[in-house]
Amino acid sequence: MLPTVISVAPEGDAWAVRCPEFENPMIFKSGARAEAAARWLARRFNRAGRTCLLELRLRNGDLAGRFLCPAEPDRDHAQSRAA
Repeated sequence: MLPTVISVAPEGDAWAVRCPEFENPMIFKSGARAEAAARWLARRFNRAGRTCLLELRLRNGDLAGRFLCPAEPDRDHAQSRAA
């Protein structure tokens, strides 16, 4: 399964967090707040067993960084196999 892409990019004077799971972007006044929200969202997806790709863009649109956030293993499923 392909990772879910979560992107942080400039949107006018603000910053947008986009994810294919949501119809509308989340808009923030600062890039730091947008990045924090994107990281929080990636952690939520990871805990649900989904791998994410977090893409961060600079104000000029250049790619600042790309981070792979792997899904957490299913602890309940792993415990049931060990029993």
